[in-house]
Amino acid sequence: MHYLDHAATTPLRPAAREAWLAAADLTGNPSSLHGEGRRVRAVVEDARERIGAALGADAAEVILLSGGTEADNLALKGLWWGRGGAGRIVTTAVEHHAVLDSAKWLADREGAELVEVGVDSAGAVDIDAFTAALPGATLATAMWVNNEVGAVQPVAELAAAAAAAGVPMHCDAVQAVGYEQVDFGASGLTTMAVSAHKIGGPVGVGALLARRDAPLAPLLHGGGQERKLRSGTVDAAGAAAFAAALEQVVAERDLERRRVEALGDRLATGIRDAVPDAVVRGAADGCSAHVVHAVVPGASSEAMLMLLDAAGVAVSSGSACTAGVVERSHVLQAMGHTPEESRSAVRFSLGWTTTDGDVDAALAALADAVARARAAGRMR
Repeated sequence: MHYLDHAATTPLRPAAREAWLAAADLTGNPSSLHGEGRRVRAVVEDARERIGAALGADAAEVILLSGGTEADNLALKGLWWGRGGAGRIVTTAVEHHAVLDSAKWLADREGAELVEVGVDSAGAVDIDAFTAALPGATLATAMWVNNEVGAVQPVAELAAAAAAAGVPMHCDAVQAVGYEQVDFGASGLTTMAVSAHKIGGPVGVGALLARRDAPLAPLLHGGGQERKLRSGTVDAAGAAAFAAALEQVVAERDLERRRVEALGDRLATGIRDAVPDAVVRGAADGCSAHVVHAVVPGASSEAMLMLLDAAGVAVSSGSACTAGVVERSHVLQAMGHTPEESRSAVRFSLGWTTTDGDVDAALAALADAVARARAAGRMR
């Protein structure tokens, strides 16, 4: 199988596997006071310091939890309740569902006024509209790299505008860490979500980076293990593996970005040649290096994914999938695509295991997959 779905999850790095196995052999709750507990606590705190250092944060700003979804929920709901539970939330129309659904839940259940700022045809947020919505808002949020099309947002500029308006700002940086220069301390953000399994760490561990003065309320109550903002026994092995993967990513990021971008450019060019009427977006179009996205008129995402899978190429539509059914992409509709086009997309996402052979296989299978998907659509 030629795996080109790294934006969904990335194969485990050997360094992360080794770190996980070493920590998993330890017995003890990191909150216990006996020697075994202290040994596990040392693993957790070492991982916390390494994660913070790799992301430009102090160790005390790293809240360990289960991944990006929990981090986004804690940030939005925690800031909302921490700031009094009333007012306006400013976000973008292309956020990950972990952000958008949290914001909509607060609108439905808590009476939040929700402002979804639009984007242009490239997926870039309207900075002036975002800035204009900030005065008096309770919180703001914008993702660093879009998980579907790879569009990179001007996070520092948005965060500066939020700070000037006195509004705490969250950022989902889950897709950004591998290929963008993510520095929490320099970003001006109040909170930031990251996840291990998008960078070669294990599934089930991530972090919310939160400034010490972030006005957060907890979602989970209990032992208060993580700054009293996230209760539950900390996953020491997961944290150690996360730190190992993250350190490798940061150390190799510039070189790996150039390598992956070259592969992505070749893939994007090949898609345009094979399917001339496709709308293709890649690094040359302002997207992150690891995402190549194509809207293919007349071919359903579901059909293309199944046909490519049968040819040994694993890709995604990028949009939400529930019970095996690909939904229309809210991201593509916000970018100006029709509802039908928003269900006619395929996302190729590259990563640390991607080779020229993977790109070759995808291009060799693509034209036939598109032709057959279009033919199946005409027969309905």
